[in-house]
Amino acid sequence: MMKVDLIVHNAGQVVTCAAGAGPKRGAALADAGILTAGAVAVDNGCFVAVGAEADICSQYSAVTTVDAGGRALVPGLVDCHTHLVYGGDRVGEFEQRVAGATYMEILETGGGILSTMCATREAPLEQLVATARRRLDYMLALGTTTVEAKTGYGLDTASELKMLEAVACLAGAAGFSAHPVELVPTFLGAHAVPPEFAGRADAYLDLVVDEMLPAARDWYRRSPFFHDGDDLSKGVPFFCDVFCESNVFDREQSARVLRAGLAAGMPAKIHADEFTSLGGARLAVDLGAVSADHLDVTPPEEVQALAASDTVAVLLPAVNFNLGSSHYADARGLIDAGVAVALSTDLNPGSAPCLSLPLVMAIATRYQRLTPAEALNACTLNAACALGLGRRLGSIEVGKQADLLILDTADYRHMSYHLGVNPVAQVIKHGRML
Repeated sequence: MMKVDLIVHNAGQVVTCAAGAGPKRGAALADAGILTAGAVAVDNGCFVAVGAEADICSQYSAVTTVDAGGRALVPGLVDCHTHLVYGGDRVGEFEQRVAGATYMEILETGGGILSTMCATREAPLEQLVATARRRLDYMLALGTTTVEAKTGYGLDTASELKMLEAVACLAGAAGFSAHPVELVPTFLGAHAVPPEFAGRADAYLDLVVDEMLPAARDWYRRSPFFHDGDDLSKGVPFFCDVFCESNVFDREQSARVLRAGLAAGMPAKIHADEFTSLGGARLAVDLGAVSADHLDVTPPEEVQALAASDTVAVLLPAVNFNLGSSHYADARGLIDAGVAVALSTDLNPGSAPCLSLPLVMAIATRYQRLTPAEALNACTLNAACALGLGRRLGSIEVGKQADLLILDTADYRHMSYHLGVNPVAQVIKHGRML
């Protein structure tokens, strides 16, 4: 009998979301990979066995054994698009929107991203770390075990690097204690044009490409995320992102930023088609972007291009919900066309002050016609693939990292069915009970 670190048994469902390294599409996205009366064995932070309880318990003994009590096991949730680090809040703008102001109207009068830019520039590093850590605490309690964290609220070199350093501190750099949630950094210097460059977007992009990107790349090589060795599974990728949108950056400008990032070894992501289609989804495909995010107004021909590509479509329905919009990305159409679809919170202080992936799943099932299985796969394996981590995270499969949730229910569909509750009874990260 093999001795392992952990066995979780007596699970009413083991919802594996299994599909190997790649994302799920089409009919596969509707298959949650459910094993009944199952168990899992974990050693050195990874799954070593997944299957029937009788088989697991006859072949393995464990230092720690956990009785799931007939409840469901699901993979740890992956939030693949967030703006985790920022200063201040925008509750005043929330009140303006309730009174009828639009997101773009607020942005054009100096609010929105630029308001948070001012607060983030002024905030000391320790404050940014403390507030982001509190957000991560909430996210972890709600089942999120991996979080992508973008810059983009500094919009000058020093402040963008400060945001990156805050992410590193949350991962355990500079003497800070590491948060249990695993973090993935993204550089989003091209999030908006700061006021000192008003009317000179190309000049600002000169700064982004010539100064910020090289500085960010150098930061990454010194950060806890970089792994210089043959085992690429130990490293964490560092992405370059851009906001391709009217009154922000057009397709040509966005391409310039992403190509510069690719030349620096930074895989591409893109905010595309949130309000206006400028060809951002097609650009993502052409550049081999890991993900294209938002996609609320993506035209049919670009949907087909996404379906024929490896780019994951990351949908962000908490934004539409928060803005009181009745229009959502056509998730059903994307899935039926064969696009690999993921879901994320887009946590940010303005358009999506949302910390809950279970809430995102609930919105997506109601307003975007995803099934509970599709919503869960979109927040686990497909979200991991949207971070280039599908080989390591996102499903309960032998050899993958043991990020696992024990729900407070025997049926995983309650994650989407119930509203305003926490469906998680226990979080296990990298094989460790939290």
